Amino acid sequence: MGSIADAAMTPVCFRLRVRPELVPAYRERHAAVWPDMLTALAETGWHDYRIFVADDGTCIGTFRTRDLAASLAGMAARDANTRWQAEMQPFFDGLERPADESFELIPLAFDLDAQLAVLEAAPDDRS
Repeated sequence: MGSIADAAMTPVCFRLRVRPELVPAYRERHAAVWPDMLTALAETGWHDYRIFVADDGTCIGTFRTRDLAASLAGMAARDANTRWQAEMQPFFDGLERPADESFELIPLAFDLDAQLAVLEAAPDDRS
């Protein structure tokens, strides 16, 4: 289960669509992200960031942050992100703006750790 410090973190999930014919190249690009981009993400509050991409182009990203708006604004101000987004733009179907300004946020419906924490904190009235 998470620590007390984790409690202040908000989980974020988003969806994008990668052009299916470019999925292998997209995966390859993300296998070795630029060091300055990695540093920018860490410094602007993107924690436990992961991207999953299905063969059909469905792209799901997850991360945790203390403040989503601040994390997005922090990245928007970074030159590394501006360059990265410009290079990634051709990988996506129908985006008029950079991917980090266009993804669809997916609301959290279930959190096992949070529910277990509530259960563990409650008096044992299950007898």
